[in-house]
Amino acid sequence: MHEDLSLKEIQKEWHGTLRAYVIGFIACIILTATSFFIVATKLLSGQVLIYTIVCLALVQAVIQLLYFLHLGEEYKPRWETIVFYFMVMILIIIAFGSLWIMDDLNDRVMSNMPLEQVHD
Repeated sequence: MHEDLSLKEIQKEWHGTLRAYVIGFIACIILTATSFFIVATKLLSGQVLIYTIVCLALVQAVIQLLYFLHLGEEYKPRWETIVFYFMVMILIIIAFGSLWIMDDLNDRVMSNMPLEQVHD
């Protein structure tokens, strides 16, 4: 596969172009500035603010995955994509498992205490 390609073509195959990096960088700056502006000016509040910031963060994460990590651009088999999905699965298991364990420990420890001691 790489026998017919020059070194410059191989580098382009595995690395993005300057144009792609600039587009990704500007998009991330705009999303970060938008999030900051919404919070700083108190444009939104409560749950709407949280959902908006989370959505902007998810969009920025997708932009970074596509423009900087080049996820999904490799040829088959897509090992980088498979490894990424495995990593996400492990992170979800660790995060929700930790929350589950802490909630269970909280229930076990706090259930034996009288109500007055819980709120002091």
